[in-house]
Order: sequence, then C-alpha cells, then structure tokens
Amino acid sequence: MIVTPLMPALFVGHGNPMNAILETAYVTAWREAVASIPRPRAILCISAHWETDGTVITAMTAPKTIHDFYGFPEELYQVGYPAPGSPELAERVRSLVTSTAVRLDTGDSWGLDHGAWSVLRRMYPSADIPVVQLSLDRTQPPRFHFDLGAKLAALRSEGILIVGSGNIVHNLRLLQWDAREPYPWATEFDQMAAELIMAGEHDRLVEYATLGEAARLSIPTSEHYLPLLYVLALQQPDEPVSFFAEGVPLGSISMRSVRIG
Repeated sequence: MIVTPLMPALFVGHGNPMNAILETAYVTAWREAVASIPRPRAILCISAHWETDGTVITAMTAPKTIHDFYGFPEELYQVGYPAPGSPELAERVRSLVTSTAVRLDTGDSWGLDHGAWSVLRRMYPSADIPVVQLSLDRTQPPRFHFDLGAKLAALRSEGILIVGSGNIVHNLRLLQWDAREPYPWATEFDQMAAELIMAGEHDRLVEYATLGEAARLSIPTSEHYLPLLYVLALQQPDEPVSFFAEGVPLGSISMRSVRIG
C-alpha cells in the first residue's frame, strides 16, 4: 500500500449544473483549490445525487456520465466525463467500512452523476484520474453519515482525494432565478454553518435539526447537506480548515466550499 502525505479533503458547493459549462467565479475557485494540492491517485466522491437503501459504491471500470437533471440547454446534455473507475478503490473502501455492509455496483445501474462530474470536469478536465462514488443511505440519520466519513480517513494517506459535493443551503422550492440577494434565513444559516465549521463544532452540525428555523428552511431535505458531514468527519485534531468558495445565489443555494487540511 502506498503511503503519501495527508491529502486534503474537499466539500464543494456545486449549485447550478450550468457551472459544468459556464465560466463562473465558482469554477475559478474550484480550479484554484485543486491546483494547490498534490495530484490524487484516485478520487472518492460523495454526491448529493445518489441516494440508495443501504450503502453502495461504484466498482465498474468505466462509469457512465449521468445527466440527472432536466430543463437545461442541450449543450449540457452533450457533456461527458469519461474518467476511469477503480474496482480496487471500491474494495478498499469496503474493507474500511466494517460497521455496515457496502455493496459494490459493478454493473450499469449508476456511474458519475452531475454532483460528481459537473465539479470534477472543471477541476480535472483531462478525466484521467480514476473516480468512484459512494452513495448516501437514505434510511440512516446524519450521525451515521458522519461516522461513516470518519472511517474513510486512512484513504487520505493513500493518495486519495475525498470530495463531498452538495450545498449547505439548498431549498429548490424557494429558489428564485432572478434573485438579487439571498433570503435572510439562507444567509443566516450559511454564516452559522461557517462559524461552526471554523470552530470545529461538528456535533452541532450533525444535529442541524436543533439549529432553528433558518436551518429548517435551508435543509428541507438532507441529501445536499450530508456530503459536508463526510468531509468534516475527516478533520484531524488541530488540522486547518478553510473556505475556497462562498456565496448564496438564486436566493436559496449556498456555494460555500470547504477544505480540510
């Protein structure tokens, strides 16, 4: 097993799928974030857009590009991200997670959804780094996801970049395409989360349902928030944490992105 210096871990606020093809300030921030870290041997992505009953990991050699959205320009549907998979990394993840069964998806039922490829194609446009995705078990509470993330820590010393992709604030029901400024509650919770992240208050972030009305409006469903918990669980004692992108466009979507290490 190859041991390397501890790889940073990233949570990316992926937001609008159009970030996959438009030049935005967020895309620039994503590129700059990976330019400052070592080239990973492989990438493990936890995306908001793959929920399953139980925990599943892609283990095919050539994951397909999944266009899991609708109503966008045809150009976006033509984008592919032909990164190889890594059955070896999938098996390594399964060996680390002994507290729950992890099923290997070796067929064609999944691949790389837009939570993964819309970000990775801007970070690593050559698509030459192996990528696997770990699903979100929809039947489990936030604490389960945080604890599962902690079990992946050994991968950071094996050259694996762990990327969580979601949004800290994500309320599509209240989204406004022409919003000039965020809802006050969206700004409130984005700032509250930022302060708790910087303070290392992980337990309070796991128990987000206790954080008040702004949290309730910001996280009406948990799938975009949970990838953050996987990344926070990887923070080692006294390890630095920083933000490499932020902003609340469309009224109700936080683009705050977090680097551990």
